[in-house]
Amino acid sequence: MGTPEFAVPSLEILLANGYPVSAVVTAPDKPRGRGQVLSPTPIKSVALKHRLPVLQPESLRDPEFASAIRALNPDLIIVVAFRILPKEIFSIPTLGAFNLHASLLPKYRGAAPINWAIINGEKETGVTTFFLEEKVDTGNMLLQARVPIKPDDDAGSLHDTLAEVGAEIVLHTVRLIEQGKMVPRKQDDALASPAPKLFKQDCRINWNEPAQKIHNRVRGLSPLPTAFTMHNGRVIKLYRTQLTDRKSSGEPGSVLLEGKSLFVCTADNFIAVSELQQEGRRRMGVEEFLRGYHLTSGEKLT
Repeated sequence: MGTPEFAVPSLEILLANGYPVSAVVTAPDKPRGRGQVLSPTPIKSVALKHRLPVLQPESLRDPEFASAIRALNPDLIIVVAFRILPKEIFSIPTLGAFNLHASLLPKYRGAAPINWAIINGEKETGVTTFFLEEKVDTGNMLLQARVPIKPDDDAGSLHDTLAEVGAEIVLHTVRLIEQGKMVPRKQDDALASPAPKLFKQDCRINWNEPAQKIHNRVRGLSPLPTAFTMHNGRVIKLYRTQLTDRKSSGEPGSVLLEGKSLFVCTADNFIAVSELQQEGRRRMGVEEFLRGYHLTSGEKLT
């Protein structure tokens, strides 16, 4: 059970290792792109390529969906980046249902663990498999793998790394369950931290914060949902910034243009903006941006 690109490596590694996947469950097709063409989810595309049955329930509590899962008589349900499963579904398989989560549980329970780990300046994260319980992300842990967060990682690059590492952990988890060698471990709730869904207010840059904190927010929100700031009522999205040792010399948010470079004052140092996007335009490097957007030193971003 899965929907986005993050789930694809896990399905592919199971198929490559000969595991009989009886069905794939994913979200309904949605209009995507500029033409709003009805398109399958990434995991459905893989399933169709391998001629696997695909279920796309509108509601996971639909009795017909539960009947369809029971009819498959599954040994195991594997969940990777899907919706919250009701107990009547995850209790069907004889060997249980487990989830792959993109953090070192119990840290970063919630919908956006990759983003929040970078936003909070973590130097390490990882993946965890755990048996499903009714309370989200709290079930007994199975396997974990640690992954360093590199200084130049953003949410996109870390997502891709964790998807690949996660696939290996999913395969190892399945093998140990199959062999009856898995020893689940309880989570320590006292060590838990949240990774809630990101909203627009989480994405707006506060230039009164230190440069490192702003830099981490930009990294943690790039490429999606993307950090942003405002200039003369227009939204400017920020995809990439660089730290400098240069002390700020103006109000937080005030701009300094030097040659082909764009610097912004923060609570301590100037931060350099290297990739951004004005409203209604495409993402671009700062040099190209400054050729087509009127911005002068001393103006403020808010």
